[in-house]
Amino acid sequence: MDYEAVVKLPTTARAAALVGYGRPLELLDVAVPELEPGSILVKTTAATICASDVHIWQGEVGMVEAVFPRILGHEMTGRIAALGPGVTADSVGQPLAEGDRIIWTHSFCGQCEECVIEHQPTICPNRRFYMSRPCTEFPYLTGGFAEYCYVFPTSGRVKVPDLVPDELAAAAACAFRTVLHGFDRLGGLDDRHSVLIQGSGPLGLFSLARAVRGGSGKIIVVGGPARRLELARSWGATHTLDIADVPDAVERRELIREWTGGKGPDVVIEVSGALPAVAEGLDVIRPGGRYLVIGQVHGEVVPIPTGAIVAKHLQVIGTLSASVEHYYRALRFIERNWDRFSWMEMISGRYPFERINDALEAMQDLREIKPAITFGP
Repeated sequence: MDYEAVVKLPTTARAAALVGYGRPLELLDVAVPELEPGSILVKTTAATICASDVHIWQGEVGMVEAVFPRILGHEMTGRIAALGPGVTADSVGQPLAEGDRIIWTHSFCGQCEECVIEHQPTICPNRRFYMSRPCTEFPYLTGGFAEYCYVFPTSGRVKVPDLVPDELAAAAACAFRTVLHGFDRLGGLDDRHSVLIQGSGPLGLFSLARAVRGGSGKIIVVGGPARRLELARSWGATHTLDIADVPDAVERRELIREWTGGKGPDVVIEVSGALPAVAEGLDVIRPGGRYLVIGQVHGEVVPIPTGAIVAKHLQVIGTLSASVEHYYRALRFIERNWDRFSWMEMISGRYPFERINDALEAMQDLREIKPAITFGP
Protein backbone atom coordinates (compact mmCIF):
# COMPACT_ATOMS: atom_id res chain seq x y z
CA MET A 1 0.00 0.00 0.00
CA ASP A 2 1.33 3.43 -0.95
CA TYR A 3 1.84 5.89 1.86
CA GLU A 4 1.39 9.60 1.28
CA ALA A 5 4.71 11.39 1.30
CA VAL A 6 3.27 14.26 3.29
CA VAL A 7 1.13 13.49 6.33
CA LYS A 8 -0.80 16.23 8.05
CA LEU A 9 -0.42 15.50 11.74
CA PRO A 10 -3.43 15.94 14.01
CA THR A 11 -3.27 17.77 17.32
CA THR A 12 -5.00 14.91 19.13
CA ALA A 13 -5.33 11.16 18.63
CA ARG A 14 -7.87 8.62 19.81
CA ALA A 15 -6.58 6.26 22.46
CA ALA A 16 -8.02 3.48 24.63
CA ALA A 17 -7.13 4.43 28.18
CA LEU A 18 -7.15 2.39 31.37
CA VAL A 19 -9.07 4.50 33.90
CA GLY A 20 -9.31 1.88 36.66
CA TYR A 21 -8.60 -1.80 37.16
CA GLY A 22 -11.33 -4.08 35.89
CA ARG A 23 -13.14 -1.25 34.14
CA PRO A 24 -13.66 -1.03 30.37
CA LEU A 25 -11.01 0.98 28.54
CA GLU A 26 -12.29 4.42 27.60
CA LEU A 27 -11.74 6.06 24.23
CA LEU A 28 -10.16 9.45 24.84
CA ASP A 29 -8.68 12.23 22.74
CA VAL A 30 -5.02 12.49 23.71
CA ALA A 31 -2.58 15.21 22.73
CA VAL A 32 -0.09 14.50 19.95
CA PRO A 33 3.32 15.61 21.25
CA GLU A 34 5.98 17.69 19.59
CA LEU A 35 8.99 15.56 18.75
CA GLU A 36 12.20 15.71 20.73
CA PRO A 37 15.53 15.10 18.95
CA GLY A 38 15.87 11.38 18.30
CA SER A 39 12.18 10.59 18.72
CA ILE A 40 9.65 9.34 16.15
CA LEU A 41 5.88 9.61 15.81
CA VAL A 42 4.28 6.45 14.42
CA LYS A 43 0.79 6.04 13.01
CA THR A 44 -0.34 2.71 14.42
CA THR A 45 -1.41 0.09 11.89
CA ALA A 46 -1.83 -2.89 14.23
CA ALA A 47 -1.57 -3.78 17.90
CA THR A 48 -1.83 -7.29 19.25
CA ILE A 49 -3.03 -8.16 22.74
CA CYS A 50 -0.63 -9.82 25.15
CA ALA A 51 -1.73 -11.72 28.24
CA SER A 52 0.13 -9.04 30.20
CA ASP A 53 -2.31 -6.44 28.84
CA VAL A 54 -5.17 -8.49 30.26
CA HIS A 55 -3.43 -8.92 33.62
CA ILE A 56 -2.70 -5.19 33.89
CA TRP A 57 -6.27 -4.38 32.90
CA GLN A 58 -7.41 -6.55 35.81
CA GLY A 59 -4.73 -5.23 38.22
CA GLU A 60 -2.93 -8.56 38.42
CA VAL A 61 0.68 -7.57 37.59
CA GLY A 62 2.78 -6.71 40.63
CA MET A 63 5.61 -4.90 38.81
CA VAL A 64 3.37 -2.18 37.29
CA GLU A 65 2.33 0.91 39.23
CA ALA A 66 -1.30 2.00 39.46
CA VAL A 67 -1.27 4.98 37.08
CA PHE A 68 -4.49 6.36 35.52
CA PRO A 69 -5.40 7.21 32.89
CA ARG A 70 -2.82 5.42 30.80
CA ILE A 71 -2.77 3.78 27.41
CA LEU A 72 -2.29 0.02 27.45
CA GLY A 73 -0.68 -2.02 24.68
CA HIS A 74 2.99 -2.81 24.09
CA GLU A 75 2.80 -5.04 21.00
CA MET A 76 2.40 -2.58 18.18
CA THR A 77 3.67 -1.58 14.79
CA GLY A 78 2.99 1.26 12.43
CA ARG A 79 4.20 3.63 9.75
CA ILE A 80 6.42 6.58 10.52
CA ALA A 81 4.31 9.76 10.51
CA ALA A 82 7.15 12.11 11.48
CA LEU A 83 10.85 11.83 12.28
CA GLY A 84 12.29 13.87 15.11
CA PRO A 85 15.39 15.97 14.57
CA GLY A 86 18.46 13.88 13.84
CA VAL A 87 16.69 10.60 12.97
CA THR A 88 17.87 9.14 9.67
CA ALA A 89 18.20 5.38 10.29
CA ASP A 90 17.00 2.57 12.50
CA SER A 91 19.13 0.89 15.17
CA VAL A 92 20.92 -1.36 12.68
CA GLY A 93 21.64 1.37 10.16
CA GLN A 94 18.74 0.89 7.74
CA PRO A 95 17.61 4.28 6.36
CA LEU A 96 14.26 5.53 7.66
CA ALA A 97 11.72 7.75 5.99
CA GLU A 98 8.12 8.75 6.56
CA GLY A 99 5.89 5.85 5.59
CA ASP A 100 8.32 3.11 6.64
CA ARG A 101 6.99 0.44 8.98
CA ILE A 102 8.86 -0.06 12.25
CA ILE A 103 8.70 -1.74 15.62
CA TRP A 104 10.45 -0.24 18.64
CA THR A 105 11.75 -1.09 22.09
CA HIS A 106 11.13 0.28 25.53
CA SER A 107 13.48 3.11 26.40
CA PHE A 108 16.87 2.22 27.91
CA CYS A 109 19.33 4.97 28.77
CA GLY A 110 22.45 3.42 27.19
CA GLN A 111 24.69 5.21 29.69
CA CYS A 112 24.60 3.08 32.85
CA GLU A 113 26.49 0.04 34.10
CA GLU A 114 23.70 -2.35 33.16
CA CYS A 115 23.40 -0.99 29.61
CA VAL A 116 27.08 -0.52 28.80
CA ILE A 117 29.10 -2.87 30.99
CA GLU A 118 26.74 -5.78 31.70
CA HIS A 119 24.92 -5.56 28.33
CA GLN A 120 21.61 -6.08 30.10
CA PRO A 121 19.55 -3.02 29.13
CA THR A 122 16.26 -4.58 30.22
CA ILE A 123 17.29 -4.01 33.85
CA CYS A 124 18.45 -0.44 33.16
CA PRO A 125 17.55 1.61 36.28
CA ASN A 126 16.55 4.52 34.03
CA ARG A 127 14.33 2.52 31.70
CA ARG A 128 10.95 3.82 30.58
CA PHE A 129 8.35 1.23 29.70
CA TYR A 130 5.43 1.77 27.40
CA MET A 131 1.91 1.65 28.89
CA SER A 132 3.25 2.78 32.28
CA ARG A 133 2.90 6.58 32.02
CA PRO A 134 -0.21 8.77 32.34
CA CYS A 135 -1.52 9.92 28.98
CA THR A 136 -2.13 13.36 30.47
CA GLU A 137 1.63 14.01 30.66
CA PHE A 138 4.20 14.47 27.89
CA PRO A 139 4.77 12.58 25.64
CA TYR A 140 1.17 11.39 26.10
CA LEU A 141 1.01 8.62 23.47
CA THR A 142 3.04 5.89 25.17
CA GLY A 143 0.90 2.81 24.55
CA GLY A 144 -0.08 0.71 21.58
CA PHE A 145 -3.85 1.04 21.89
CA ALA A 146 -3.90 4.42 20.18
CA GLU A 147 -3.98 5.84 16.67
CA TYR A 148 -0.45 7.21 17.10
CA CYS A 149 2.47 6.26 19.31
CA TYR A 150 5.56 8.15 20.45
CA VAL A 151 8.94 6.43 20.12
CA PHE A 152 11.26 7.63 22.88
CA PRO A 153 14.60 9.10 21.75
CA THR A 154 16.48 6.24 23.44
CA SER A 155 14.15 3.47 22.20
CA GLY A 156 15.62 1.05 19.68
CA ARG A 157 13.76 0.94 16.38
CA VAL A 158 13.81 -1.62 13.57
CA LYS A 159 12.37 -1.46 10.07
CA VAL A 160 9.85 -4.23 9.35
CA PRO A 161 10.61 -6.50 6.35
CA ASP A 162 8.07 -6.31 3.53
CA LEU A 163 7.10 -9.98 3.93
CA VAL A 164 6.05 -9.65 7.59
CA PRO A 165 2.42 -8.49 8.05
CA ASP A 166 1.58 -5.78 10.58
CA GLU A 167 -0.04 -8.19 13.04
CA LEU A 168 3.00 -10.46 13.18
CA ALA A 169 5.38 -7.53 13.43
CA ALA A 170 3.40 -6.36 16.46
CA ALA A 171 3.59 -9.82 18.06
CA ALA A 172 7.34 -9.94 17.37
CA ALA A 173 7.66 -6.69 19.33
CA CYS A 174 6.86 -8.44 22.61
CA ALA A 175 6.15 -12.16 22.68
CA PHE A 176 8.75 -13.35 20.19
CA ARG A 177 11.57 -10.98 21.13
CA THR A 178 11.22 -12.08 24.77
CA VAL A 179 11.37 -15.74 23.75
CA LEU A 180 14.53 -15.17 21.72
CA HIS A 181 16.13 -13.33 24.63
CA GLY A 182 15.19 -16.23 26.91
CA PHE A 183 16.70 -18.80 24.56
CA ASP A 184 19.93 -16.79 24.48
CA ARG A 185 20.09 -16.91 28.27
CA LEU A 186 19.13 -20.59 28.26
CA GLY A 187 22.06 -21.68 26.10
CA GLY A 188 22.38 -24.23 23.31
CA LEU A 189 19.82 -26.84 22.31
CA ASP A 190 20.24 -29.68 19.87
CA ASP A 191 18.74 -33.06 19.00
CA ARG A 192 19.91 -34.56 22.33
CA HIS A 193 17.59 -32.34 24.31
CA SER A 194 13.96 -32.92 25.18
CA VAL A 195 11.97 -29.75 25.86
CA LEU A 196 8.81 -29.23 27.90
CA ILE A 197 6.90 -25.99 27.20
CA GLN A 198 4.44 -25.04 29.93
CA GLY A 199 1.85 -22.94 28.12
CA SER A 200 0.38 -23.00 24.63
CA GLY A 201 -0.35 -19.31 24.09
CA PRO A 202 1.73 -17.05 21.83
CA LEU A 203 4.80 -17.28 24.08
CA GLY A 204 4.52 -21.05 24.03
CA LEU A 205 4.02 -21.23 20.28
CA PHE A 206 6.97 -18.94 19.60
CA SER A 207 9.05 -21.03 22.01
CA LEU A 208 7.99 -24.13 20.11
CA ALA A 209 9.05 -22.59 16.78
CA ARG A 210 12.45 -21.64 18.18
CA ALA A 211 12.96 -25.10 19.70
CA VAL A 212 11.96 -26.79 16.44
CA ARG A 213 14.43 -24.72 14.43
CA GLY A 214 17.07 -25.35 17.09
CA GLY A 215 16.82 -29.07 16.37
CA SER A 216 15.36 -30.31 19.66
CA GLY A 217 14.46 -33.98 19.24
CA LYS A 218 11.39 -34.09 21.48
CA ILE A 219 9.12 -31.14 22.29
CA ILE A 220 6.15 -31.45 24.66
CA VAL A 221 3.59 -28.65 24.97
CA VAL A 222 1.27 -28.54 27.99
CA GLY A 223 -1.66 -26.12 27.97
CA GLY A 224 -4.95 -25.53 26.23
CA PRO A 225 -7.53 -24.93 24.92
CA ALA A 226 -7.51 -27.58 22.19
CA ARG A 227 -7.28 -25.03 19.37
CA ARG A 228 -3.87 -23.88 20.57
CA LEU A 229 -2.59 -27.42 20.99
CA GLU A 230 -3.72 -28.33 17.49
CA LEU A 231 -1.65 -25.46 16.14
CA ALA A 232 1.29 -26.59 18.29
CA ARG A 233 1.16 -30.05 16.73
CA SER A 234 1.08 -28.61 13.24
CA TRP A 235 4.19 -26.56 14.08
CA GLY A 236 6.16 -29.58 15.23
CA ALA A 237 5.28 -30.50 18.82
CA THR A 238 5.92 -34.22 19.24
CA HIS A 239 3.49 -34.46 22.18
CA THR A 240 0.76 -32.19 23.54
CA LEU A 241 -1.12 -32.42 26.82
CA ASP A 242 -4.39 -30.60 27.43
CA ILE A 243 -4.74 -29.68 31.12
CA ALA A 244 -8.51 -29.88 30.71
CA ASP A 245 -8.14 -33.57 29.86
CA VAL A 246 -5.42 -34.25 32.45
CA PRO A 247 -6.09 -31.86 35.37
CA ASP A 248 -4.02 -33.82 37.89
CA ALA A 249 -0.38 -32.66 38.13
CA VAL A 250 0.87 -36.10 39.23
CA GLU A 251 -0.72 -37.74 36.21
CA ARG A 252 0.80 -35.10 33.95
CA ARG A 253 4.22 -35.74 35.49
CA GLU A 254 3.98 -39.47 34.83
CA LEU A 255 3.00 -38.94 31.19
CA ILE A 256 5.84 -36.48 30.64
CA ARG A 257 8.36 -38.83 32.21
CA GLU A 258 7.09 -41.67 30.08
CA TRP A 259 7.57 -39.54 26.95
CA THR A 260 11.12 -38.65 28.03
CA GLY A 261 12.39 -42.14 28.79
CA GLY A 262 11.61 -41.98 32.49
CA LYS A 263 14.04 -39.20 33.40
CA GLY A 264 12.06 -36.00 32.66
CA PRO A 265 12.76 -33.24 30.15
CA ASP A 266 16.23 -31.73 29.77
CA VAL A 267 14.77 -28.23 29.45
CA VAL A 268 11.54 -26.76 30.81
CA ILE A 269 10.24 -23.41 29.54
CA GLU A 270 7.55 -21.74 31.66
CA VAL A 271 5.38 -19.38 29.61
CA SER A 272 1.95 -20.05 31.10
CA GLY A 273 1.89 -17.58 33.99
CA ALA A 274 -0.05 -20.16 36.00
CA LEU A 275 0.68 -20.02 39.73
CA PRO A 276 1.41 -23.77 40.19
CA ALA A 277 3.55 -24.04 37.04
CA VAL A 278 6.99 -23.48 38.59
CA ALA A 279 6.55 -26.08 41.31
CA GLU A 280 5.30 -28.53 38.71
CA GLY A 281 8.20 -27.76 36.40
CA LEU A 282 10.78 -28.28 39.14
CA ASP A 283 9.13 -31.58 39.97
CA VAL A 284 9.21 -33.02 36.45
CA ILE A 285 12.56 -31.72 35.13
CA ARG A 286 15.46 -34.16 35.03
CA PRO A 287 18.55 -33.78 37.25
CA GLY A 288 21.02 -31.37 35.69
CA GLY A 289 18.28 -29.70 33.68
CA ARG A 290 17.68 -26.08 32.78
CA TYR A 291 14.50 -24.18 33.66
CA LEU A 292 13.65 -20.98 31.79
CA VAL A 293 10.95 -18.83 33.45
CA ILE A 294 9.30 -16.14 31.31
CA GLY A 295 5.60 -16.15 32.15
CA GLN A 296 5.56 -15.42 35.90
CA VAL A 297 4.82 -11.67 35.87
CA HIS A 298 2.17 -11.68 38.59
CA GLY A 299 2.76 -10.19 42.00
CA GLU A 300 1.81 -13.31 43.97
CA VAL A 301 4.07 -15.17 46.42
CA VAL A 302 4.07 -18.81 45.34
CA PRO A 303 5.47 -21.75 47.36
CA ILE A 304 8.02 -23.73 45.35
CA PRO A 305 10.24 -26.70 46.32
CA THR A 306 13.56 -24.84 46.40
CA GLY A 307 15.31 -27.98 47.62
CA ALA A 308 14.81 -29.46 44.15
CA ILE A 309 17.02 -26.74 42.67
CA VAL A 310 19.94 -27.97 44.80
CA ALA A 311 19.14 -31.68 44.84
CA LYS A 312 18.71 -31.80 41.07
CA HIS A 313 21.67 -29.49 40.34
CA LEU A 314 19.41 -27.22 38.23
CA GLN A 315 19.89 -23.96 36.41
CA VAL A 316 16.92 -21.62 36.82
CA ILE A 317 16.88 -18.64 34.46
CA GLY A 318 14.57 -15.62 34.37
CA THR A 319 14.08 -13.29 31.42
CA LEU A 320 12.71 -9.75 31.34
CA SER A 321 11.79 -8.11 28.04
CA ALA A 322 14.53 -7.85 25.38
CA SER A 323 17.02 -5.57 23.67
CA VAL A 324 16.83 -4.21 20.13
CA GLU A 325 18.80 -7.14 18.68
CA HIS A 326 16.00 -9.50 19.70
CA TYR A 327 13.38 -7.33 18.00
CA TYR A 328 15.47 -7.45 14.83
CA ARG A 329 16.05 -11.19 15.07
CA ALA A 330 12.37 -11.90 15.75
CA LEU A 331 11.37 -10.17 12.52
CA ARG A 332 14.08 -11.99 10.56
CA PHE A 333 13.12 -15.36 12.07
CA ILE A 334 9.53 -14.90 10.91
CA GLU A 335 10.73 -13.82 7.48
CA ARG A 336 13.20 -16.72 7.05
CA ASN A 337 10.71 -19.32 8.29
CA TRP A 338 7.66 -18.05 6.45
CA ASP A 339 7.10 -21.37 4.68
CA ARG A 340 7.84 -23.55 7.74
CA PHE A 341 5.27 -22.18 10.21
CA SER A 342 1.71 -21.04 9.51
CA TRP A 343 2.34 -17.80 11.36
CA MET A 344 -0.95 -16.13 10.54
CA GLU A 345 -2.94 -18.92 12.20
CA MET A 346 -1.70 -17.48 15.49
CA ILE A 347 -3.54 -14.23 14.69
CA SER A 348 -6.89 -15.73 15.60
CA GLY A 349 -9.12 -12.67 15.42
CA ARG A 350 -9.15 -9.05 14.24
CA TYR A 351 -11.05 -6.29 15.98
CA PRO A 352 -11.53 -2.67 14.95
CA PHE A 353 -10.08 -0.19 17.42
CA GLU A 354 -13.54 0.68 18.73
CA ARG A 355 -14.00 -2.94 19.91
CA ILE A 356 -10.85 -3.05 22.04
CA ASN A 357 -12.79 -4.17 25.12
CA ASP A 358 -14.32 -7.09 23.23
CA ALA A 359 -10.82 -8.18 22.21
CA LEU A 360 -9.54 -7.98 25.80
CA GLU A 361 -12.45 -10.08 27.05
CA ALA A 362 -11.90 -12.66 24.31
CA MET A 363 -8.21 -12.96 25.25
CA GLN A 364 -9.09 -13.21 28.94
CA ASP A 365 -11.52 -16.05 28.23
CA LEU A 366 -8.96 -17.87 26.00
CA ARG A 367 -11.28 -17.57 23.02
CA GLU A 368 -8.40 -16.10 21.05
CA ILE A 369 -4.76 -17.10 20.62
CA LYS A 370 -3.51 -13.65 19.62
CA PRO A 371 -6.16 -11.04 18.77
CA ALA A 372 -5.13 -8.06 16.68
CA ILE A 373 -6.49 -4.53 16.89
CA THR A 374 -6.72 -2.83 13.51
CA PHE A 375 -6.80 0.89 12.82
CA GLY A 376 -8.36 2.85 9.99
CA PRO A 377 -6.33 4.41 7.16
